[in-house]
Amino acid sequence: MFDKIKSHAKINLALNITGKSKSLHKVESIIAFVTLHDEIYIKQINKQNHQISFFGEFSKNINSKNTISKLLKILDDRNLLKKKFPIKINKKIPIKSGLGGGSMNAANILKYLLKKKLIKLSKKQVLKISKSIGEDVILGLNSSCLIINSKNEVKQFKRCKNFFTLIIKPNFGCSTKDIYSRVRKFERSKLDKPKKKMFNYKLLAKMHNSLEPIALLRYPKLKKLKSFLEGLSKPLFVRMTGSGSAIVAYFHTKKDCDKSMMQFRKQYKKYWCISSKTI
Repeated sequence: MFDKIKSHAKINLALNITGKSKSLHKVESIIAFVTLHDEIYIKQINKQNHQISFFGEFSKNINSKNTISKLLKILDDRNLLKKKFPIKINKKIPIKSGLGGGSMNAANILKYLLKKKLIKLSKKQVLKISKSIGEDVILGLNSSCLIINSKNEVKQFKRCKNFFTLIIKPNFGCSTKDIYSRVRKFERSKLDKPKKKMFNYKLLAKMHNSLEPIALLRYPKLKKLKSFLEGLSKPLFVRMTGSGSAIVAYFHTKKDCDKSMMQFRKQYKKYWCISSKTI
């Protein structure tokens, strides 16, 4: 019998690049999770190897060296797993979208293994393993709204203001490596003292995603797409998430969000979109 895990997509409501350390950029961000999620099915077996398989809408072109295989290899190399696991993932989150699907998959499996006491790790070890898989994995260890500052410190907040979100993914993806390689300017830190009021839509509307101008210049279709979304029914603000290519329009009501989705689908029939909500 498989256990089922929901692996929610993350969205960056705001994102700043404040510097660079060695090959890694210093990122601070305001983050929420949405109802859109992958489904992970997992159980223990007495076999020699793990079995990882993907199915669903966005299961194509996933590398064999994915975040889940990386996680299991790290745990096996440290002799932390006594058994093997067949893992099946129903991919509902688009890849190369900035929604963190792969990173959240690894984070949720790691959380599951810890919760079921199938592995024992200190907080320091959890953070180290997370970072070795990917920069965003640490975020998925806390599926609540949070702020990560430029020192890589994560502050969680409960009962944040909920938004209805129209998430758009064009028929192309953005390479995270490519977008970050084009960063030339750094900003002063604005999130070193995280506060819950930073999730207020009026404050968020004045913020931005440092990577967005780079992606919009690199992919002119994204610029056109954002302009179209800003002209829809009452969005509070429209912003790219992560390094793209997904763009998110934020709304107060489900009615406005659904109306905008209908308008969008009439204009962009070949682009994927979904109405979701922050959790």
